[in-house]
Amino acid sequence: MTATADRNTQRIVTAVMAVIAALAFTFSFGNVWSLALRLGVPHPIAPLIAPMVDLSVVGLLVALRHLALHGVAPAELAPAQRLMHVCGLLTLALNVAEPLAARHYGRAALDTVAPLLLLGWGKVGPLLLAHFHTTIPDPATAPAITPQPAMPAAAAPTVATAAPVSDSAPAPVPVGAVRPVPAPLLEAGRRIAADHQQRHGQHITAPELASRLGVASSLAGAVHAHLTA
Repeated sequence: MTATADRNTQRIVTAVMAVIAALAFTFSFGNVWSLALRLGVPHPIAPLIAPMVDLSVVGLLVALRHLALHGVAPAELAPAQRLMHVCGLLTLALNVAEPLAARHYGRAALDTVAPLLLLGWGKVGPLLLAHFHTTIPDPATAPAITPQPAMPAAAAPTVATAAPVSDSAPAPVPVGAVRPVPAPLLEAGRRIAADHQQRHGQHITAPELASRLGVASSLAGAVHAHLTA
């Protein structure tokens, strides 16, 4: 997948999340308005209840998208995602309350579709965007690997002969060959590694780092390589 295709996929996922949020708002607005009037809420206030919840959902979706596209680890997004789930459950409850009170069970089942999709995309959408952002780095922003200048050969000693170097010694891996990692993700990995070192008295492994960060093993390996370089 090229960088252009990756950006197009990000736009499609963002558009789907926006459409789901708009449909949830459309379905819930009338239901919540009718429920508020049934409960005796004054007419000027009744139409304001649904936007109060739905605008919270829209704001959280925009924030989660922005953070996911800037490489923030999924563990750092957990509080915002929990609030997103609470708002989605409130939208679901307000949607089905009025049809259930009127004994319109078929309509109540239909009105659950948009809030349930909103809950699902609120969980999956930011993870997909973060994965698309980190799996394929943009060539325009990826740091160029500068070749190391060749060291001049040392002159042979005239008196003493140097001991031969063993051929089995591994060659050092150049630091520039390490895969680039977004700075927020690297900072989150550094905090997790420090916490693991303090708790267990040993360095964290790449699989443990992948589990704590909630990212692919290849990306966690790149973070681990930066931390141990």
